[in-house]
Amino acid sequence: MGYKDIFFYSLFFVVSMVFSLLINGLFFRFSKNMGMRNLKEDVIRWESQTKPAFGGISFYIVFLLSIAAYSILSGSQILFQNLGFIGILASASIAFLVGLADDAYNTKPLLKLLAQFVCGLILVATGTYIQLSSIQIINYAVTIIWVIGIMNSINMLDNMDAISSIVSIFIFLSGLVVFVLLHSTDSVYFIILLGCIASLLGFLFFNWHPSKIYMGDTGSQFLGLLLAAIGIMCFWNTPFDLDGKSIIKQIILTSVVFILPLSDTISVIINRMLKKKSPFIGGRDHTTHHLSYMGLSETEVAFVFLFLSSISALFCYAIASKCSTNVTLILSLIFSLLVFFSLFIVTKIKRK
Repeated sequence: MGYKDIFFYSLFFVVSMVFSLLINGLFFRFSKNMGMRNLKEDVIRWESQTKPAFGGISFYIVFLLSIAAYSILSGSQILFQNLGFIGILASASIAFLVGLADDAYNTKPLLKLLAQFVCGLILVATGTYIQLSSIQIINYAVTIIWVIGIMNSINMLDNMDAISSIVSIFIFLSGLVVFVLLHSTDSVYFIILLGCIASLLGFLFFNWHPSKIYMGDTGSQFLGLLLAAIGIMCFWNTPFDLDGKSIIKQIILTSVVFILPLSDTISVIINRMLKKKSPFIGGRDHTTHHLSYMGLSETEVAFVFLFLSSISALFCYAIASKCSTNVTLILSLIFSLLVFFSLFIVTKIKRK
């Protein structure tokens, strides 16, 4: 990466973050009745007050600006002849639209699930799929389950101020590290990740406790799809040797990066199924909520997730770097298991 590229990327990052601040500030100032959450009494949410849920719109706008910036930088039209990129662009747009529809009209869960399935199908059809088995149908099935799972996981994690934003930033940052280590900073995905981090930082200014706006399903569905796609490209199908690739090593690398959303979702599903409740309805039984019940403030809960996310990103760097060893993989696995069981045990502690 030359000085010219560093200057361009730095300028793009700053401009994207300022744009995110401005657009979210504009939405907050002029939104009175549109995009408000918690208006329906039958929806169980952590916050009791209504707030605009426009944050996701700024994510998608910066996403499109990232693509435009890359086109200007590369001066090439080959980008739109890349089937894999077209698949990610199309599926991300569908995720954004279905989230927007859900924020506006409270669409039925089945419709959202169908849209998530279509997003996974598009990624598979355009060549972005998890490569685990020599049997392609297994790879396709795992990919669709992964996409649906992460889209719902990020949506479920968006249950307290700043949590989804923090976790998403560090997963994107881990993907950015992979592209830097591969010397692939000229990739369109590098600048997309840079734009996503910048837009999330700008949004976090308004989403930090006490939040002024939410990202809404518009943001969580879009982020979930993009995170799932980055997870496939950078972690599931890791381009690093890892002393000989194996399914176990792929799972460890992916798990350590996505451990927080996976821990929250799995814990909620297990606890609700044990109580014979639907895992697909809202509730105040997430890992973040239980940390709050233990006496942590919402800001302190956010810092806990910030700390754990940073450790995950460091493990990702350690695994992806040339000094990676089996010891690193074992430590990453131990960390992931400790995080999961710690958060799960927290949800089992009796509360008033």
